[in-house]
Amino acid sequence: MKKLDIAKTVQLIIFLILTLASIDLVLLDPELYHMAGSDTRVRFLCGVLWLVLLLSFAFLLTDFILLSSYKKDYRELNHVVHSDPVAGIANRFSCDALIDRYLDKPLPDHMGCIMFDLTNLRDINRRYGHMQGNILIRDFSNILRLTSLDLCFVGRNGGNKFLALFEDCSREKLQLFLDRVQQKTDAHNAREGAYPIVYQYGIAFEDGEAAPTITELIALSNQRIYKEEQQDYE
Repeated sequence: MKKLDIAKTVQLIIFLILTLASIDLVLLDPELYHMAGSDTRVRFLCGVLWLVLLLSFAFLLTDFILLSSYKKDYRELNHVVHSDPVAGIANRFSCDALIDRYLDKPLPDHMGCIMFDLTNLRDINRRYGHMQGNILIRDFSNILRLTSLDLCFVGRNGGNKFLALFEDCSREKLQLFLDRVQQKTDAHNAREGAYPIVYQYGIAFEDGEAAPTITELIALSNQRIYKEEQQDYE
């Protein structure tokens, strides 16, 4: 798309230069100007050339309009493919695409993972219906999206599970992220009439042989959700 944009822009610039040069040539050359006004053949030839230029401009304008439409469709399709329709954040496909970059490779240094479990989702679905459950998913997803800025990748890993992957991780970043999530969750739960967000999380970071690959890192963080005591990174 970017190369096509550049090509069409260059075409338009060339078209404008040629058009202005032609106008300049006719207006500044008295003999040519007089010939174009008095000679039928020259006048016809000039008319044909101007028509060609006009059609060329129309074709270029049509190309730009179509290209803009294609880019909009592409963005919408890209959003549908990579975003979870309920959560509004990255879906399982996007999570897998990021994980695929590290498959069959040793786990990079400073790679961290937090897996979240929205623990009261099933209860909300059972008591109030799936529509209210979807609202809860969106609210929690928005919290993760806002708190992850400049820190990590977040996505819905299916069901009530949410994934946060840190490619340049540190204990301070993990704790900052968790603090932000807790603060925004507390603010959400304090709103009148809001259904509470209740979650647990598991952390995997700098675990050595316990998590030598990306898949084992994620699996380890998932296992740690259900431990009674979660690790503190302060």
